[in-house]
Order: sequence, then C-alpha cells, then structure tokens
Amino acid sequence: MSISPQPRTATARFVATHSVLTLDARHPYVAKSLIDAQDMHRTVMSGFQGWVDDGSPDARAQMGVLSTWALDLKAAALVLVVQAKVAADWGHVPKAALRDAPHLITVDSTFRAGDTVGFRSVVNPTYSKYRTGPDGRAVRGRRVAHTKPDGVRKWCGSRFGDGHTPGRVGAAADPDSISVRMLPTVSSPAPHKGLKIARAELRGSLTITDPAAFVTALSEGIGHARAYSCGLILTR
Repeated sequence: MSISPQPRTATARFVATHSVLTLDARHPYVAKSLIDAQDMHRTVMSGFQGWVDDGSPDARAQMGVLSTWALDLKAAALVLVVQAKVAADWGHVPKAALRDAPHLITVDSTFRAGDTVGFRSVVNPTYSKYRTGPDGRAVRGRRVAHTKPDGVRKWCGSRFGDGHTPGRVGAAADPDSISVRMLPTVSSPAPHKGLKIARAELRGSLTITDPAAFVTALSEGIGHARAYSCGLILTR
C-alpha cells in the first residue's frame, strides 16, 4: 500500500525574541567586536548566560541565537540585532557603550502560503569547488565564497528558487529581483587566524510557498557562518 505524502501546512507561527542594541562604535568594548569576528560572537552570546551548560558545543543552536549588525561610520553607531528562543539580558554591557537602552521585542507572526514579505539578510554565500578524484569523477572540494553579485544571485537561486519553483527555505523569489550588496569580509586574529567570512546583504521580497519550512529558516537561519552574524532573515 502506497502512502500519500503529507500536505504542506497552510499556516505556520513564528515566535522569538529580538534585541536591538544601538552601540557607540568608538567605545573599546564595541570597537574590539568590529575588528574581531570571534569577539563579536562572544558579545552576542554574552546576553544568554546560564541558559545552557558552560562549554556546551551547540549552545548557540540550542538557544536559537542569530544576529546581524550594521555600522554607520558617520554617526559612529553600531546597530546590533539579536534573535533567540530565550530572553536576553544585556545588563553586563558597559553603559558608556550604549547609545540607548536595549530595545527588546517579542516577535509573534503567522505566515500563510501565498503571503509576500519583504526581507533583509546578511549571508555568507559559498559554494563547494569540485575537483577531479583519482577515478576521474568530480568530487566535492573546499568551500569557496562568492565575491560578486552574480555569484550571490546563483546562491540565492539555490535557496529561494527562481520565482516560480519553490526554494529550499519555503519561499520563492526571482534572484534577479533581489538587491545584492557586497560587504567587507570579517576575520579574526590568532588563535582564529584562518577565520575569514565573506558577506553579502540581500534585500527583496519573498512569496511564502511552505510556511512550516519558512518558519524553520527564520528560526535556524540560512547558509554558513551563522555563529558570526550571518544567516538571520528579518522580515517586514
């Protein structure tokens, strides 16, 4: 007896917390995070002490912590947005480093198939560079970053489809309609000397095709380097 595939859910609900921190980019506490990706990771994770055991290797994933940031050099302001499944506590951040008190938001959204949403995301757009194995067949090699908008749009196509065919994240968008802005690479000095993360900012609209899959993408992020402020999808 054959089993029919389960129908996709018509709606799905997304619940999370967002923290919006506006920081003084000139303060040493903030300046260190801007020049060291590992330090930025520590800054983000420091808002969630005590929720999981110390040293847990998947602490970020357990708490659903994702983040993104934008820097205004003229205003010397860093705006950091942090998403999580649990409540954050930013009481340890030096008051002199804060331009304003942290703004905490409870996000509770329901998505339906066919909905169109605007989105913004900073992603780490990479692909596996194939090489020829001993038997002459192509085998997956090291991961390489896309460094130009056309390559990033190819990356978008693998996630969001082509605007007609659903993508892997439960939403569809024509890659040519997505605005792509290449961002500076972030890195970390020793002992993380090899850490270099290519980044691109995406802006555009998505049509929801599979609400449950889309909520998973919102909750877990997309692409690599999610521990380093990549992969968070912000919708409006």
